[in-house]
Amino acid sequence: MPAMANQSHEKLSIWQTLVQADSDDHLLELLCDSIHRLTGCDGCDLFLREHGDELVMRASTYTPELTHRCRLGPGVGLCGKVLRSGISRVIQSGAAKHPDNVPYPGVEDSHFEAVAVVPMISFDSPIGVVLLFWHEPQTIGNDTVELWRDWVSAVSDVYAASQKFSRFGLQNSKLDAVSQVAQKIASSPYLEEILQLLVNMTAQQFGYTVCTVRLLDDRRNELVLRATQASARAYRRKPSIKLGESIAGKALSQNKVVIVRDVLVDPDYIGHDLAAEQGLRSMICVPLMMQEQPLGVMSCYTSDVRDFAKEEIEALETIAQQASLAIERARIQVRSTLLQEMNHRVKNNLQQINSLLRLQMRHASDPKLTGSLQETLSRISAIAAVHDLLSREDLDHVGLRTLAETLVHLQRESIVLPHHQIEYQVRGDDVFLGTVQATQIALILNELLQNAVEHGFESSRKGSIHITIENRGGDLGLWVSNLGDPLPTEFDLTRSTSLGLTIVASLVKNLGGSFVLEDRLGWTVAEVRCHLIGAE
Repeated sequence: MPAMANQSHEKLSIWQTLVQADSDDHLLELLCDSIHRLTGCDGCDLFLREHGDELVMRASTYTPELTHRCRLGPGVGLCGKVLRSGISRVIQSGAAKHPDNVPYPGVEDSHFEAVAVVPMISFDSPIGVVLLFWHEPQTIGNDTVELWRDWVSAVSDVYAASQKFSRFGLQNSKLDAVSQVAQKIASSPYLEEILQLLVNMTAQQFGYTVCTVRLLDDRRNELVLRATQASARAYRRKPSIKLGESIAGKALSQNKVVIVRDVLVDPDYIGHDLAAEQGLRSMICVPLMMQEQPLGVMSCYTSDVRDFAKEEIEALETIAQQASLAIERARIQVRSTLLQEMNHRVKNNLQQINSLLRLQMRHASDPKLTGSLQETLSRISAIAAVHDLLSREDLDHVGLRTLAETLVHLQRESIVLPHHQIEYQVRGDDVFLGTVQATQIALILNELLQNAVEHGFESSRKGSIHITIENRGGDLGLWVSNLGDPLPTEFDLTRSTSLGLTIVASLVKNLGGSFVLEDRLGWTVAEVRCHLIGAE
């Protein structure tokens, strides 16, 4: 979830370059710098399509002196091929010697090992490419390339919007209005404030009589009024409207701008009396969308019957794009905060249960009861460790290596064997797990650790317990090995009556994995394998 919030925030930051630039070249420099910063590459070049399929370097963080001078013929090099195909290309090593590589004249680029080329596409039409360089070989997965495509797509849309404004002579009029609105909504992290700023600033900058924002309630399939700068109480109390029964709903469901030349005579308009009372005549409804997902509608009204110019419509669409990003960012932030607080409270509640169990253990005289309470205490602590990490880290993902180290620490504190020296070691990949799987793996790992301590060191006073984690293409391998007492020769996991091992076998079965406990080269090795779920 935070990852989504970050993506939304980064795309919004890309759109903000539109309001910072004072010229075409300056805008392209800012966009190129943004991609350089986001991807972490060593160099970034931005090429635009001119005269057919010819590419011209328009911005560069590596060789800015070549802007407007470096030109690539149609289909030449990696850039030319990516422009024609529209498909990203990645060379993870040996890029300078790749047969499709075309070096810049007079520029030494043999020290670049990795290259990625991402097409710039706006409204299904290629407008250029972004070229990324690295000095060292890289390991670049498909998910990373898709993220880059998303950022470059935002870059493409920003540049295309700028060209539309320039074409219609908007640099000093509507573009200034867009700048003012964008700066205001980007400055707030709160949803209600963003919506109120949006309607206030849009009405002010464009001279509208009324501006409103309705957000979609998915459960009721209704558009709910969330913000307006209209002062009339009756307008502020307008009821929700069904998605399929309104002009605003039509704009959202069809994802297109809908214009009503005169709301007083349009038969589909809801609320003629209130419109007449407020002096409303022409209306434009602009959908608020986030990655094809409907968020709501911004509706703007004039006091006279008039047309909306093409450049005015495009300016409002640009504002709607930025507002959608800001709305989604604010929503994700709220959900993240609530989820973090929930995990924090669950952790605290589990710790309270642990305190009660410890209190009960002090008054228990039966050793068997004390042992059972200790095992229960350990299992609750394992679940609490997951929620503790969720409240501190990524909210919906838990690092298994960090979790293992936490459980080792808990085991050392809870199971104290006098005169024993046990060395613990956690090694391997830091695999990230989704919330549900993290809880199951935590319980499995806790039981295996407890079993290794209790049964591996009954006779031995010194030894080691190693936890090894491995991620093989989405399949998790987890080993808990102990070098203490050897496994009994007659041991058969299928016949074991141990509660802990039964719990492990049941949890592994729920995960669709496999569980083995056997002797390997003198080590007692518990091996768990399963497929990773809900983690990248």
